[in-house]
Amino acid sequence: MERDFYRSAFENKANKVARITLLFWLMKVIATTLGETLGDFISMTLNMGYIAGIGITFAFFAIVLAAQISLRRYVPSVYWLVIIGTTTLGTEISDFLDRTWHLGYTLGSLVLAGCLLLTLLAWHRKYHNLNVYPVTAVPKELFYWTAILFSNSLGTAFGDFLGDDLGLSYLQGAMVTAGVIVLVLLLHYLTKINHNLLFWIAFVFTRPFGATFGDLLTKPHAKGGLDLGTLNASLVAIALMIVLVVIEHRLSRRMPGTTI
Repeated sequence: MERDFYRSAFENKANKVARITLLFWLMKVIATTLGETLGDFISMTLNMGYIAGIGITFAFFAIVLAAQISLRRYVPSVYWLVIIGTTTLGTEISDFLDRTWHLGYTLGSLVLAGCLLLTLLAWHRKYHNLNVYPVTAVPKELFYWTAILFSNSLGTAFGDFLGDDLGLSYLQGAMVTAGVIVLVLLLHYLTKINHNLLFWIAFVFTRPFGATFGDLLTKPHAKGGLDLGTLNASLVAIALMIVLVVIEHRLSRRMPGTTI
């Protein structure tokens, strides 16, 4: 027991990423909602276009990722800034593929799914696992963030596929993706399916859930939305993220809890 205590203490000190808890998933959904609304605010509300949007969001992502890589331990505020960076950049990448390159949502989703699969295969080939906790070495952390970026980009494209290609309303799209997330949760507790595989499935599908929820908040009433606007919705999501990051900072100072 003493050895396990010191091992947990070492992982908590050396590890650089968040543990997978209920709070993690809640923050992930809000971060993806913010990524959707903020990405749309930059490219559409400010009318900068997708190329400029990619440039701005990539610069932000690169800065916060460099800060994250330079750290020697998990710092919640920096970590979640990188997550927000991937969700915002993922929105711009997906929209660029679908609308500027005119690949369409189906082909765009397939391209991004292929990029994610190749990243995970390369990760597994190097480390012989896809463990997302703990992550202590920079090379593995780069695989981690690359997979997260492609996951969030894929989730955005898939959310648009549900709405535009399948004709689902924003609420219906959110219900479909929520159903998949609940199914993954049941498989986690009731089966012996590899937990890392289930993690990446859930990670992908929380993105379109957050994206469709973001669309529900921002789109006009005529399109089934609440018409809050991208700026107001982004400010609400930012406020919620600040509160949750403060909670995560306090929890991270304690002994690590149980992952789910």
